[in-house]
Amino acid sequence: MSTDFKTAVALGSFDGLHKGHISVITCALSFKERGFVPLVLLFDKHPLLSLTGKAPAELLQVEERNRILSELGTQIKVISFDSVRNLPCRDFVKNILVDELKAGAVCCGWNFRFGKNNAGGCEELQKLCDEFGLELCVSDHIDVDGQPVSSSRIRRAIVDGNIRLANAMLGRDFGYKYTVVTGSQRGHLMGAPTINQYFGENFIIPKSGVYASYSIVNGKNYPSVTNIGLRPSFENEDLRSETCIIGFSGNLYGKEIEVRLLEFIRPERKFESSDELRRQIALDAKKSEEIFKKKEANGNVR
Repeated sequence: MSTDFKTAVALGSFDGLHKGHISVITCALSFKERGFVPLVLLFDKHPLLSLTGKAPAELLQVEERNRILSELGTQIKVISFDSVRNLPCRDFVKNILVDELKAGAVCCGWNFRFGKNNAGGCEELQKLCDEFGLELCVSDHIDVDGQPVSSSRIRRAIVDGNIRLANAMLGRDFGYKYTVVTGSQRGHLMGAPTINQYFGENFIIPKSGVYASYSIVNGKNYPSVTNIGLRPSFENEDLRSETCIIGFSGNLYGKEIEVRLLEFIRPERKFESSDELRRQIALDAKKSEEIFKKKEANGNVR
């Protein structure tokens, strides 16, 4: 890469890589035609963790975020938020964007804030870009169901079990990838082998209940049904994701398996007998498989 290259820097939190974030990144990618290098600026931690001591629940694991960005064709630059949190707006543009990142263009969302105490918005950024000879591209908000897409709105949808809305705002199916741990083997006894997974620290926990889902094993999508919660039919349970992978047989213990949620089927409930639970599992699996096949046929599994 030559020493006189310029970057097109995408600015934002990118904590969910939802449709609004992708719009900003697409703007940066458009500068490729002019020889600019698309680059996404990321912080080493969520800004609210430094500012308030508590970060919002994560919507996306770091590995998945980086995979998506790589597939989009952008470079990634991670910097320490604490190193820039007290920079005045002009210093952020001059020191970080111009001097460090060699920006020739800047892309952000309509509600972007920057600088010490979030003092600057798009208007201030435009003035500074004019001063330093940078082009500015501001993406308008993306609406779903008549309201702007936002990470906080996606979190509320997931916590409420409204996975269909969350997926619509994300532009992909919400999911997670964790190591399969040994369970109690009850699934095998009931003819429905399952994988058990614990959620990572500070990762968002969907509403407890049963979901239509699909699981990715060795690059293949399998319809599945996932129970998230404490499984009230049994005592002394801890919160986990328990997924029955339909049509798969094999040992997945110790492997990292990705599960993606499609739709909330029903709340958790306590069953009076193993036979009653077995019948319900069969009904849940059938419904989940129908949902998966319909979405797959329409090209909506993503």
